[in-house]
Amino acid sequence: MKANNLTLLTDLYELTMMQGYFKNPVSQTVIFDVFYRDNPFKGSYAIMAGLEQVIEYIQNLTFSDEDIQYLQSLDLFEEDFLEYLRNFRFSGDIYAIPEGSVIFPREPMLKVIAPVMEAQLIETALLNILNHQSLIATKASRVVYAANGDGVMEFGLRRAQGPDAGIYGARAAVIGGCIGTSNVLAGQMFDVPVLGTHAHSWIMSFPDEYTAFKTYAQMYPNACILLVDTYDTLKSGVPNAIRVFQEMRDKEIPLTKYGIRLDSGDLAYLSKQAYQMLCDAGFPDAVISASSDLDENLIYNLKTQGAKINSWGVGTNLITAKGNPAFGGVYKLAAIQDPATGAFKPKIKLSENTEKVTNPGDKTIFRIYNKENGKIKADLICLADETFDESKDMVIFDPIDTWKRTRISGGSYTLRELLAPIFLKGDCVYTSPSVMELREICQKELDTLWDESRRLVNPQEVYVDLSQKLYNIKKHLLDEIAAERENE
Repeated sequence: MKANNLTLLTDLYELTMMQGYFKNPVSQTVIFDVFYRDNPFKGSYAIMAGLEQVIEYIQNLTFSDEDIQYLQSLDLFEEDFLEYLRNFRFSGDIYAIPEGSVIFPREPMLKVIAPVMEAQLIETALLNILNHQSLIATKASRVVYAANGDGVMEFGLRRAQGPDAGIYGARAAVIGGCIGTSNVLAGQMFDVPVLGTHAHSWIMSFPDEYTAFKTYAQMYPNACILLVDTYDTLKSGVPNAIRVFQEMRDKEIPLTKYGIRLDSGDLAYLSKQAYQMLCDAGFPDAVISASSDLDENLIYNLKTQGAKINSWGVGTNLITAKGNPAFGGVYKLAAIQDPATGAFKPKIKLSENTEKVTNPGDKTIFRIYNKENGKIKADLICLADETFDESKDMVIFDPIDTWKRTRISGGSYTLRELLAPIFLKGDCVYTSPSVMELREICQKELDTLWDESRRLVNPQEVYVDLSQKLYNIKKHLLDEIAAERENE
């Protein structure tokens, strides 16, 4: 991201609209919100990821001579507008929910406050970055949840939709809970553990399976995970692996990280049989790793069936987000500033679909926690200048079915504002944690969800409500529009 010029990573209409604003001077500062409408994978939450790459993109957002020459060649842009682009720099504010956080539908995961031309230009890249990484981080969190404490390794690079998807997908997967990746470049770029074993071709390159295992063990005695399903898992692979482990023990080579990997067949049956064979031979602590088109649902079912697998390698179905190929984040105008007063005038987008009606105004989000156990009770979207007193009762209500109301007793809850300043007047004021630190943050965030909201099938959704003031503004705008339509 730092090495690439991504300025033209945008849809053409962003630039044509920019020129339109330039030629028809619109001096307003505007507010755009990034949010999504539905949780991926039919779950109850998502994971915020990709913010560090958003920061790098904004910091490097300049039009090179090559960029200008290309835009000239399109015969769409006039010279005075191109001259403006030569000196372009982002000068606005950006607020965002920090990476690794649990997030929910309809709440602004990122907010842009900037001159309209600047805010328009960055839309596509922001959505591209946040949609992809948030999707993969969410998928990874589900896979790790299904593994129930076992280590999960991401190794989908060869099946990712291109190098960038493999690299940044690996980053997001580690944030979501994976212990490491097979992707060496991702390991170098993000300082995350790189993990792996060997392929079937290694076994097939030797005269026999035993010799292949023995050679590998001699080279990597401290990372000796042997792939046992090349020929016959139970009659050849596991016995040869046990033979090698016994020879290592006889030579007093410490068996620190050793075991087998299963990549085909009935993983539940084979793992139970292999575990018994390893135990009978005196190796009950051997790792039994599995791969083979795994996802959260298969892992959960294998665990339910008593599979003796304690390490999981998940590739294709993680890196491609099987079951939900796109995150669905959108970028919507929420307010326009009055140049005379500096106040923001709320804007709303209507739709025949109720869920697509946007929330207007300059907003922030407060997360409401149960004070006793730290679990999330609800998220409250409100106006940016609203404040609340934790010692007083709070009434929250469903913004659509408004009769659904809950009173939270004062003193029984705590509040945390989610949006943090990232850029102020074009300058970055935020320092991104390392990926492994983000992984820890994410695990703590997931612990704030109730068990009912983490289950893989039909989870309990977390309430996302509007404050009374914000609801009143939204209702007023809707009533105004309805009245205008009646008078047409």
